[in-house]
Amino acid sequence: MTEKLIDSGMVLLDLDDSGVGRLTLNRPEAANGMSVPFLRALYDALMRCHSEPRLRVLVVSGAGPNFCAGGDIKDFASKGEGLPDYLREATSWLQISVSALMRLNAPVIAAVHGFAAGGGGFGLVCAADLVVAAESAKFLPGATRAGMAPDAGVSVTLPRLVGLRRAMNLVLTNPILSAEEALDIGLVNQVVPDAELAEAADRLAATLAAGAPLALAASKRLLWDGVGRSVETGLPDEARTVSELSGTADAREGLAAVIERRRPVFTGK
Repeated sequence: MTEKLIDSGMVLLDLDDSGVGRLTLNRPEAANGMSVPFLRALYDALMRCHSEPRLRVLVVSGAGPNFCAGGDIKDFASKGEGLPDYLREATSWLQISVSALMRLNAPVIAAVHGFAAGGGGFGLVCAADLVVAAESAKFLPGATRAGMAPDAGVSVTLPRLVGLRRAMNLVLTNPILSAEEALDIGLVNQVVPDAELAEAADRLAATLAAGAPLALAASKRLLWDGVGRSVETGLPDEARTVSELSGTADAREGLAAVIERRRPVFTGK
């Protein structure tokens, strides 16, 4: 039996009898792009997870064709000169949501299909404990392509996951990684046929749900703490940098170019 903990809105949450929770990003019309209201809903759902003693494992997925395309660039572009203030708020909600994922006692599985891009999508992948990807999934850091910098803790998590040189290449040149390429560099744990994604994620979730909750929670905490500089330490620096960059002409050009599907022309201003 499945209980609907949050059954409407931009983020959905349910919990079954075995303790498996399923959090669904629910803005399919915007490729689950992250706006401030969306990020508030995500945080609220994660706080519900933290307060739910029955939760043994959390599976995060996206509704519609994509896992998450990152920030809602149309929403960002509409803010004009107010974008830095808006992004300060957006990155604050994103930061505490990422921290909430990593500090959740229950293991977190990201089940990824379509695009996982930007701080929203790519960042959530990096913040998950385990990642199962559909064969057609694509991964893209994307920030510098839009005149921005990494957020969601990616500046800390990505180098630890794939190594500094690979992280530099991914962030600075923005290749679109296939699921197999993501598997090869250690960004994801498992790649399965598209039609088997939900089943594979559920199978892994069932294995974790049958494990020792206290041991899994302690092990997860030790591994995240062992990252070195804690992700939380890097988050304020990321937020400050992203907000400052969002006020530049290059950031406005980057957003416009993505919306208009053309190559950006950056001027360094």
